[in-house]
Parts: sequence; C-alpha cells; structure tokens
Amino acid sequence: MTGAGKTGEKKTYFIIAGEASGDLHGAKLVAAMKKRSRNLRFVGNGGNKMLEEGVDLLYHTDQLSVMGFSEIFKHIPFLLKVFRNTLKKIVDIKPDRIILIDYPGFNLRMAKKCAKLSIPTTYFILPQLWAWKENRIKTFHKFIDHALSIFPFEQIWYKKRGVRADYVGHPFTELGLPKQTKHEFYRKHNLKENTKILTLLPGSRQQEVDKMWPIFYEAAREIKKNNNVEIMLAKSSGVNLHLKEDCHVEEEDVYASILYATAAITASGTATLECAVLDTPQVVCYRVSSFSGFIAKQMNRAPFVSMPNLIAGRTVVNELLQKEVNPNNIARHLLPLLKDSPQRKAMLQDFEEIRKSLGIPGAYERAAESILKRTRHG
Repeated sequence: MTGAGKTGEKKTYFIIAGEASGDLHGAKLVAAMKKRSRNLRFVGNGGNKMLEEGVDLLYHTDQLSVMGFSEIFKHIPFLLKVFRNTLKKIVDIKPDRIILIDYPGFNLRMAKKCAKLSIPTTYFILPQLWAWKENRIKTFHKFIDHALSIFPFEQIWYKKRGVRADYVGHPFTELGLPKQTKHEFYRKHNLKENTKILTLLPGSRQQEVDKMWPIFYEAAREIKKNNNVEIMLAKSSGVNLHLKEDCHVEEEDVYASILYATAAITASGTATLECAVLDTPQVVCYRVSSFSGFIAKQMNRAPFVSMPNLIAGRTVVNELLQKEVNPNNIARHLLPLLKDSPQRKAMLQDFEEIRKSLGIPGAYERAAESILKRTRHG
C-alpha cells in the first residue's frame, strides 16, 4: 500500500467537475487514487460517475453545464450562488488539496479563492488557454501549484509561458471495450449484421442538444432516403429530447454506439476525440447563439474547434460552424464517409496517427500518483 493513507491520517480532497466529460475524468481519477490509498475522502461538484465512486456531491453537473456567452449570462445568478456555496463548503471542511477538472470559467476563479485560504490546488485536464484567453496563464503563475497535462503540445505551450505542466498522457488511450459485443448490440436494437449505422452525438448539455438534435436528425433522415442506414442516437443521461420512432436510442453504452457505427455526426467537444480513438469517421458541428458565435470568433485563437484537428494541426475531420450547420450541408459531407471512399480511408489513417500521439495507457494512474505525492510532501 502506498499513498496518503499509509500513516493512517485521513486526507480530504475537494474535486470540482462541471460537465459530463469532467465527471468521467473525475470518477476515474478518484478510483485510481483510492487504489493507492483507502484512507481518502472526496467531496465536490460532479456527476453520477463521481457519485458512484463515493464522492460526496454538493452540486450535480446537470445543474452546472452551460455553454455559450449569452447562455451563461442567463445563468449568472445561479452560478454565483453555486460558487459561494462551494467556497463555503471548502472553508468548512478544510480539504488537504483541491482538484480542478477543466471547467475554467468557474475553476480558475475558485483557484484564486483557495490560494488565499492556503489550500494547494491541482489542475487536471487543463484549460485550453492556447485557444482561449491566454492571459489566464497568470492565474496558474499565482494560484495553482500543480498542473497535469494530457497533450504533449499542451505541456510545451505551458512551459514556454513559465508554467510547469507534468504530462501524464491522455485518458482516452484507455477507453476500454464497450459493454456489449457487436452481435449483442445489433441484437439489442433489432438490426441486421450488415446494416450500416449512423450515430448522432448531439452533445451532453441540454441547451446544446436542443440546438443540435433537430438538425442532426433531419440530416440523418436525408441520408437514409437513399442509403441502407439506421439512425442511432447516443443519448447523454442528463438530457431530455423528443425521440423519433425511426431512431434507435443508446444511453447505457455510448461507446458501443460509436465503435459499431459506420460514421457519426458529432457536436464539437469530447465526443470528437472519442470517435477518433474508436475509429469512427465523423462530421463535426459547432453551433451556438449568434451573439456567442460572434464573441467566440473574436476570442478564439485556435484554427479548429475539434480535438482531432487540433491534435493533428490540420484538417482531419470536416468542421461545420454556425450557419453551416444545416441538414443538407451535413448530409453532403457525411455521405462519402459511409462508403469505402478516399475521404473515409484518409480520415481513418489520420485517426491512427492521432491515437499514437496520445501516449501510452495509464494517465489516471500517473495523475493519481502525482497528486498523492504532492499531498504527502506539500
């Protein structure tokens, strides 16, 4: 047995994840830390996966996940309340360390407050400052003592700006196998084995799904008219939407709906990299309100919105932005990916290079060991 629990002194960690992807990373990180020491307590904000790992939740990600600038404005009063109550909880329990996962608008502000309380802070899944708001690097200089990077290029970017970010590898190198075999998956959805599947990934936030789902579905219907393809919705558990009779729904095993798909239509976000790792060709869509889109265009320094393109440094998957996100446009870009076309072959070859660049499995274990070591030695 190694780690903080070796001496019998209980260590408390306050962990904050504000979105579904952060909840997944948080849960796996907690599990990896608990393997090294049983004598740990976890409190924080997160989702169902963190709850299953024994984290005592103050707020759920279903309440916290907001995207877009105009959308955030509407939720400011509630988010300020969450911030105040979260900080109060931290003051009350006096954790040994704060662990922040992505969610930069909230978490970077929290880091400043926690530093004033002399509570050390780890940031895992770093904010994409190389794309947005580079001046936030000052917060890392002043208030964050431990940064864990999941991309090699990200580690270099932070280092050039005076911040040591320890590279632990990317968590998606260990996505694991779906719960169902391909045969079981097809049988569950009453599909013939030779049927092509078009999986729709409209997002994990309710407001994102509200925008994307109707457009994705109409695009899929257009594609289905002249193609032997079945529509599969990969549904996040925290969202509500109007389901269609001709659409299969997979909520329990989303990885299966990606891995066994012929192609996918994907909302910009974590799912774009999941598709690349699981070798599923895709078209990526990004659409927010006109105001949010205008602000994002002014502020975004990155040349792409999807992780496969950002990692490769070039266009690997087609990105449709704002008004480009319409059924006809999506269908036009998606159709070549359903057959053995040059576009499909090139994308799959690029996905192989992307997977190689993510490092070797064990990111959560390396992150856990690094955090526990920091907690022991300060």
